[in-house]
This record gives sequence, C-alpha cells and structure tokens, in this order.
Amino acid sequence: MSRRRVVVSGGGTGIGLAAAEVFAADGDQVVLLGRREDVLRKAADGLNAAQGEGAASWYAADLAVPEQVSAAVEFITANDNPYVDVVVANAGGNVAASHDGTLESVADGYRRNFEANVLTAVLLTEGLLPHVRRPGGRIIQLSSIASLRGPGSYGGSKGWVNTYTYDLAQRVGGDGITANAVAPGFVGDTEFFGDRATEEFVRSRVAQTLTKQPGRPSEIAAAIRYLASPEAAYVTGQLLHINGGAALGR
Repeated sequence: MSRRRVVVSGGGTGIGLAAAEVFAADGDQVVLLGRREDVLRKAADGLNAAQGEGAASWYAADLAVPEQVSAAVEFITANDNPYVDVVVANAGGNVAASHDGTLESVADGYRRNFEANVLTAVLLTEGLLPHVRRPGGRIIQLSSIASLRGPGSYGGSKGWVNTYTYDLAQRVGGDGITANAVAPGFVGDTEFFGDRATEEFVRSRVAQTLTKQPGRPSEIAAAIRYLASPEAAYVTGQLLHINGGAALGR
C-alpha cells in the first residue's frame, strides 16, 4: 500500500494516539489534531522518533469552532498533495458536569456534550470531505457503548454520531468512500474517566464484560486500522461494537 495521509482528531492520547501509532507503523503520514499543543507535540515527536521524521505532524484547534476547523483543514491540505485518505474523528468525551437539577444546568450539560462529540466529528468530517480521496477514502467515527444505553447527554451525543455515520455512508458511497463508526466499551489506559477511574470503578466496569478484562486502546486501534484498509472496501454504514460482550450485538 502506498503512503497515505491519515487525519486523527483527539490524536494526542488514548485511542487516538494508539490509532496514530498503527498508521504511522504502516508507513502512513499522520496528522494529529486536538486542543492541547503540548500533548500533540509530544505525541508527534514520539511518532517521528519511532517511525522516522515526517511520520507525524500536528495542529491545535477546537474542532467545535467552525473557524478553527477551517484553519485546520487549510493546514492539512496546504501542500502539493491536497488529498486525505483516512479521517478518524476521535475527539470528544463526556464533558458534562453533574447538573444541580435546574433546567439551566441540564441544558448546559447536553450542550457541552453535543459540542464536544457531535460538532467536533461533523465539522471536521464535512470540512475535509471535499479532500477525501475518491475512490478509496475511509472515514471512521468514534462512537461508544453509551450510544446504546447512556448516560444521557453523552450517550445521546454518541447516538447522534451513529446516525450521522449512516447518513454520511449513503452520501459518499457512490464516490467509493466508506464511512463507519467504532463503539468501544470500557477501555483502560486512557484519560477518559479521569479521577472516576478508581479501582472499584474499574472492577465494576470489567465485571460487566463477558471476557472479564478491560479493553485496550491498541485493540480499538486495530479495528480502526481494519476499517481504513483496502480489505474493508465492502464495509460501510456500520457500527462496530468492541466491548468484551458488555452489550450484545444489535
């Protein structure tokens, strides 16, 4: 496979970084996006040290802000190769604070998760869509087991990612582009749960699985790599669950 250009949002840590690592190891050129310059720089430096200079670059932006997305797209496409082969829309998280029962705080939580999970995915994808290679482009969205069973504002935002993926697949299929979503269950070794990831919390999440073990970022990255591969050309409009059996296929 010739060297491809792969864009990974939320690429500085966790699942995003694990995905960037597998693409860079394949010889692809990876562009890392996120909000934190120091985290992105460290991740890109690590990839370049491991895979050779030029394996990774980075650009810091808030992908919920249209103007910043436009600037990121200009950065990605501002050279002799305007094409993007793979888009991994991974940025997001459960950013809603616990509400105090007022309608204002409920609205704030839903708004925050909509911006963090839906807008970041949709704006980046739509901004890059004119540049995605035709045929052969691959778009992978990061959903969650929460899209099936909550919690509320976060699960709802990931449910929206699912429906966006289905709509996108129908729009771009005729151009030879695939669009799929990956829905992880509990994954350890990420920043996602923050201070909530106590030993008791982790045990409770692992107990929900059939395999009695947490997921690993590398396992999610392997699924993303497959969906981005030529072998997955006949897979589109799908939601791939990776959760150790915590939620059965549906």
